Amino acid sequence: MTPPARVLTVAGSDSGGGAGIQADLKTMLALGVHGMSVLTAVTAQNSLGVQGAWELPVEAVRAQFRSVVDDIGVTALKTGMLASAELVEAVAELIAATDVPTVVDPVGVSKHGDPLLAASALDSVRTKLLPVATVATPNLDEVAQLTGVRVESEEQLREAAAAVLAYGPQWALIKGGHLPGEAVDLLTDGSEEHWLRAPRLDNRHTHGTGCTLASAIASGLAKGESVPAAVAAAKEYVTGAIAAGFALGAGIGPVDHGWRLRA
Repeated sequence: MTPPARVLTVAGSDSGGGAGIQADLKTMLALGVHGMSVLTAVTAQNSLGVQGAWELPVEAVRAQFRSVVDDIGVTALKTGMLASAELVEAVAELIAATDVPTVVDPVGVSKHGDPLLAASALDSVRTKLLPVATVATPNLDEVAQLTGVRVESEEQLREAAAAVLAYGPQWALIKGGHLPGEAVDLLTDGSEEHWLRAPRLDNRHTHGTGCTLASAIASGLAKGESVPAAVAAAKEYVTGAIAAGFALGAGIGPVDHGWRLRA
């Protein structure tokens, strides 16, 4: 049998199962690729927030990465929570030496507002990680953190994209989900523009949307899709997952990664 495309996620663990490595692997399974993982941090996390976070040593992250890439090989990469400047720089170096499409989700804070990236690591994200990204997928809070651009209207998404592209990724996907009205995102490489729109859904259970979207894009790239095609398909998948999001615990529940299996 021919093995499926292989996607490696480099991210933190969410003990509640809605985001992080757990969301990444569920997404990859749902989209027909083989998911593999490099754990960068462990969090104590549930529907109410992040109660604690512990990053792994750089040598442990490097060893996991080399173990997978040198034996199994990868078709695409995705990064999530990297926690510290030291981890950001080590992962960027590993990605640069691995010639496959890479989706960088520059995770700064959790759904509940808990910090997941040290302030001292922001410059490393700008100068080391974004330049090796095929697609960078910041939300509006992360755009503000990284570039200082604060988006309050759809028209400002272009300004945000230009500011992110200035750091070197091939494509920027600016996620406008925090704006009022429909859920609109802008994908651009500085010349092409693709506006992706979906109705805003009345469901508060949206934990894991960013991780899920980035993993879905990486899955599409691993299967040979173009960046615009992979992003459009990922947007459709995530919209369905948000629509099917369910209550879990006493706070914000997760999106439903397996919604297509029950559709």
